[in-house]
Amino acid sequence: MSNEELIYDIVIVGAGPAGLGCAIRLKQLDSTLSVCILEKGAEVGSHILSGAVIEPRALCELFPDWQARGAPLATPVSENKFLFLTSTTAIRLPTPPQMHNKGNFVGSLGALCKWLAREAEALGVEIYPGFAGALCLFDENERVIGVQTGPQGLDRMGNPTSHFEPGVKIFGKMTLLAEGCRGSLTQEIIRKFQLDAISDPQTYGMGIKEIWEIDPTKSKPGKVIHTIGWPLDLKTFGGSFIYHLNNNQVLIGFVVGLDYQNPYLNPFGEFQRFKVHPSICPLLEGGRCISYGARALNEGGYQSIPKLEFPGGSLIGCAAGFLNVPKIKGSHTALKSGMVAAEAVYDHLVKDEPYTYQSRLERSWVYEELYKVRNIRPGFQKGLMIGLLNATLETYITRGKSPWTLRNHADYKQLKPADRCDPISYPKPDGKITFDRLTSLYLSNIRYDENQPNNLLLKDPQKAIAINDALYDFPEGRYCPAQVYELVEGSGGLRLQINAQNCIHCKVCDIKDPTQNITWTPPEGGSGPNYVNM
Repeated sequence: MSNEELIYDIVIVGAGPAGLGCAIRLKQLDSTLSVCILEKGAEVGSHILSGAVIEPRALCELFPDWQARGAPLATPVSENKFLFLTSTTAIRLPTPPQMHNKGNFVGSLGALCKWLAREAEALGVEIYPGFAGALCLFDENERVIGVQTGPQGLDRMGNPTSHFEPGVKIFGKMTLLAEGCRGSLTQEIIRKFQLDAISDPQTYGMGIKEIWEIDPTKSKPGKVIHTIGWPLDLKTFGGSFIYHLNNNQVLIGFVVGLDYQNPYLNPFGEFQRFKVHPSICPLLEGGRCISYGARALNEGGYQSIPKLEFPGGSLIGCAAGFLNVPKIKGSHTALKSGMVAAEAVYDHLVKDEPYTYQSRLERSWVYEELYKVRNIRPGFQKGLMIGLLNATLETYITRGKSPWTLRNHADYKQLKPADRCDPISYPKPDGKITFDRLTSLYLSNIRYDENQPNNLLLKDPQKAIAINDALYDFPEGRYCPAQVYELVEGSGGLRLQINAQNCIHCKVCDIKDPTQNITWTPPEGGSGPNYVNM
């Protein structure tokens, strides 16, 4: 069967805030431009996971009347707390100015993306959910001319079944990658064109989130709490968020920096321990967990942003890494980057001007905001206390104008051999406040055709045993929040078994594996989690 071909002016991969904002702005500038968005989730929003306290700055620029249009941001932040936890107490700290949240809203980024998708379609944007971008297409000059979606209906061995459908080639004059953190096409393009040649390595965090329905008497819509400290040790970067939403819902989550050193650390286990803290557990008692998910997030900031343009397109949103770590927000910068890219694309295609996305974004408030906080996250490489001192210096003394820029390092290089670290014991889950991974996985509404090919590829299967297990005591079994990886005994000895049908697309294995032996690739379009308002 030959591949079907579609042709558009602009092809966008990813229906997050960057991709949708870009498409909307393009149509606002010129309604005759043909624009399509590919989304690997079964529907827009089903693979979106964020805290989230949403800053509406970019949204106000895109739709000044967003409230009248019915955007789903109805819970303004009413209270902020910043706590340092010990194992038994919670000590209130001054709330850093980046986290004051005046004018911001507690909400669901997934719900906001669904709303943006409706606005985009009303303007004539064509959105194709359930289609994963599998390959970039190039012309004879190595210029990107579009993408090819992955095939459907392959069996476990990669052979066509009776339901086989080949991938679709989708061509565009410009191709914009808005895949979010650690996108597969983005990684391909960064390597091919060496876009990260002069930037620092990207560094990442792992965010785990649950949505709870709680006792109405405990609900305080708009209340925002962040914590640092316990259960993490003082060498490990991370913390929690607790956001009160309307309808007696609480968004609760935990983030662990993926530059942690101890291979026995289990981010999912740390989250479960956090929930039983004396200041946290009473909020959840009597309630029920209704949703679960996990996702990697870019933490490198200003110094880890790669070159944004490549022949035929550019990187937008979290594909490039615009998260403001001290502010704990990235959707506003992602949305703005998509809008800036749209304006540059319009001038390039319609007005025949040079493509100037990179220079425009560098002059925007996105780069100004990220530059001011560039030294805060890398300051925690020396531990929590030095990180807090450095953050105080950068925030209140130099105000982001320090004559130096701290450097970032690659997360996978930070893991220490197991014999140099202390094992960590995690309590057995109680099934009420704390859970095991498979129980939580059920709440992510995961869906796969179990006969499809494995999308998690090992470059060298022997490394999983000879290096990862021998030196690091099987870290895959801990850093994965979905129990994808298991060691099993076979006739030839130990081997790594990959339960790909459990994968929730967090991408942490692709990031943290100490030998960079695991490559995450997109499964069949529509596979994976189906998050509801995450």
